[in-house]
Amino acid sequence: MIHEEVPVLIVGGGIVGLSASLFLLHQDVPSLLVERHSGTSIHPRARGTNGRTMEIYREVGLDEKIRVTGEALAPALGWLKGETLVGAENWTVERWQQMAQHNFAFGGKDMGQLSPVSGARCTQDLLEPLLLEAARERGGDLRFYTELVSFEHDEAGVTALIRDRATGVERTVRAQYMIAADGARAHIREQLDIATNGQGSQGHLLNILFHADLGDLVRGREFSACIIELPERRGLVTAINNTDRWVFHLTYDPTKGETPDDFPPERCLEILHTALGLPDLEIQILSILPWEAAVRVAETFQQGRIFLAGDAAHQMPPWGGKGANSGIADVHNLAWKLAAVLKGRAAPALLQTYDVERRPVGYASAVESGSMSGKGGLPNGDMFIFQAAKKGVTADLAGIFTRVFGFGYEYASQAIIPEEAAATVEPGTLDGHPGTRTPHVWIERQEQRISTLDLFGCDFVLLSGSEGAAWCEAARAVAARTSLNLVAYRVGPVGDVQDTENEWQSRAGIQADGALLVRPDGFVAWRSQIGVSQPEQTLEAVLSKMLYNK
Repeated sequence: MIHEEVPVLIVGGGIVGLSASLFLLHQDVPSLLVERHSGTSIHPRARGTNGRTMEIYREVGLDEKIRVTGEALAPALGWLKGETLVGAENWTVERWQQMAQHNFAFGGKDMGQLSPVSGARCTQDLLEPLLLEAARERGGDLRFYTELVSFEHDEAGVTALIRDRATGVERTVRAQYMIAADGARAHIREQLDIATNGQGSQGHLLNILFHADLGDLVRGREFSACIIELPERRGLVTAINNTDRWVFHLTYDPTKGETPDDFPPERCLEILHTALGLPDLEIQILSILPWEAAVRVAETFQQGRIFLAGDAAHQMPPWGGKGANSGIADVHNLAWKLAAVLKGRAAPALLQTYDVERRPVGYASAVESGSMSGKGGLPNGDMFIFQAAKKGVTADLAGIFTRVFGFGYEYASQAIIPEEAAATVEPGTLDGHPGTRTPHVWIERQEQRISTLDLFGCDFVLLSGSEGAAWCEAARAVAARTSLNLVAYRVGPVGDVQDTENEWQSRAGIQADGALLVRPDGFVAWRSQIGVSQPEQTLEAVLSKMLYNK
């Protein structure tokens, strides 16, 4: 029996597991990823990365590559509805395209006020190989066609038995921590006997991936999805590349005795011809994948040294575009905490903040996504995203869109130090208060235009106002006598980084002598709106409380 040791074992090689490997590599933490399938998914499934996810991938240098990889789907905005695709009414497409030009949430002219990047289209079958390649290029150990056979965990770590499915060779792996990114079936969660909350099943569907040349039909009215009202059931056509690759989501009802076996390719082909309204169209069915629309959220995302992430932690319907994006945010939150503990820069108690911070976000995302499901698990016409598109997005909806597109959630945990007299702010406000993503401001550093967000990723970062030299000196002194990676920048017209538009202080909610302390994941850990008499002692006390709960 071959024995290996590794700091972190990742089970699951989908978007979430691959992202976990990549983020840990970015934190200089080795890991081993095992995936039972021989390759990445051939099914598009997730079709886009929201604005916050693109910020996260920007940290590891992949945002533009993702945008280019998925550019064929970029024009696909809005929804159609009808008895066939040919006869479908233009339900929200035109309105959606208008919003894309004028609203920050869709990458329009106001986007630069919120983020250095906008969301992008990129289907799962294209994104996963990109992540896999990047992780391997950076030295990642990712083993496909390798399955987790069994595992045991104790106070010191996890012992797993893995098997190479090609050779049958088995190995034991001893890991200090394990990330369960094994998808909605969640075998690890079930073995840990972790219960779930939520509505449960909303419907059963078949994901029918097919090839058909529909380029001429959709050119000029590219759409994201089209609801099809068939005589006996509902379906949904979703765009993959706007020309010849499409998915049809077909509902079936187990309560009526229906199973996936009742829908062989021949029957699916007949249904596709009817749904498209093109009985003579040449169609090639590439794959048929059963799936379930459901809302299930684990009662805890951590048990000992094992962490649940992605669908294993929070299963949700895809209609709000939150599933994969939430999972990516999970492992981004977890990676820096694992690195801090493994490198002795924080107590193990820091890892408990993963569940405290991510579970409320996962639950809210799952419930909101579930509310968008209607009959059979397909999206319903009353969902907010349809109504907003039909009416147009106005300023009073901006806060809602920051949440829908991934910017507006907040954290509250040991790793966030709240202000003693915090003002009441609307949820989703990115004004520098602790627990929120740090405000984005365009700045100049070494004669290059960057975002304040580009300063984050691996280290704790202190950002002061233009007269915050004392804070920066204090941060450097604390870093010099501790093992903590802590860097500091004075932001102003003249400083370590130049705020040429003089926006930083007002956007961060600080005076010229104030400062923000930012975690490696870009969230504000603590804020001092003004200067203090003993900045070094203050900063050290804040870090000690966050990282060691002292």
